[in-house]
Formats: sequence, C-alpha cells, structure tokens
Amino acid sequence: MIMLEDFSPGLFIMQAIILIILIVLLGKFAWKPILAALSEREEGIESALKSAEQAKVEMARLEASNEAAAQEARMQRDEMLKEAREIKGQMIADASAQAQEKADKIIANAQEAIEAEKKAALADIKSQVAELSVEIAEKVTRKELSEKDAQLALIDKMLAEANI
Repeated sequence: MIMLEDFSPGLFIMQAIILIILIVLLGKFAWKPILAALSEREEGIESALKSAEQAKVEMARLEASNEAAAQEARMQRDEMLKEAREIKGQMIADASAQAQEKADKIIANAQEAIEAEKKAALADIKSQVAELSVEIAEKVTRKELSEKDAQLALIDKMLAEANI
C-alpha cells in the first residue's frame, strides 16, 4: 500500500506536467476531432430523423394517393360493369325485337298462305257449284223443254218475271 510518507514532490510535479501536456495535446489534437465527430454524428442523427419524418409524411401522402387511385379504379370498374349490363340489356332487347319481327313475318306469311288457300278453295267450290248448277239447270230444262206447252208456259213465266 502506498502511504503518505512515500510521497515524492518531484514525482508529483512530473506527473502534473505530463498530465498538463497530455491535456494540451488531447485538447489540440483529440478533443477537436472527437467533438467534431460527435457533432457530425448528432447532425447525422438529426438528418436521419428529419428524413424519417419526411418519409413518414411522403408515405402518408402516397397512401392517400393510392387510396384515391383505388377509389377511382373501383369507380371505373363499376362504370364498366354498368355499361356491360346496359349493352347486355340492349343486345337482349335487340335479339327479342328481331325474334318478334321474324315471328310476325312468319305469322303474316302463314296468314297470307291461309288466305290464298281459302280463296283457292272458295274458287274451287264456286266452280263446282257452278258446274252442278249448270248440270241441274240442264236436266231441268231438258225435262221442261220436252213438253211444248210447258215450254211456252216457262217462256211466259220468264217474261213476266223480267217485266217485274
């Protein structure tokens, strides 16, 4: 153990001088670079904090921008779906109208064909009725013309009917 009795003033002064020289040398060569490095580090930390804050603000802005873009994309999608539904409805309506036109044409053609067949049948019936009427009239007239008195009576009767 060191005691107070072992104290040497010369050694003390030498150590004090070495300490002062060390402090001067450290002050001149070490403290300035150390303080500059600390100051530089502090500025770097502040710069990093500012950059982080700016990045945070930029992130918030980008998120808002992305949300707006997503909203616009949703609106465009909804608009496209609406247009697609309208086009689908229009196509269905057009197809329905075309089908109705074709059905109307088919019905009109069928009605015309029915009418033509009806007219042909009526014409055929009329011609058959006319033929039968002529045959009946011929038979009746032959019978009546075979009798001379009956012929004169028939002529008188016809003249009388013509004068009425």
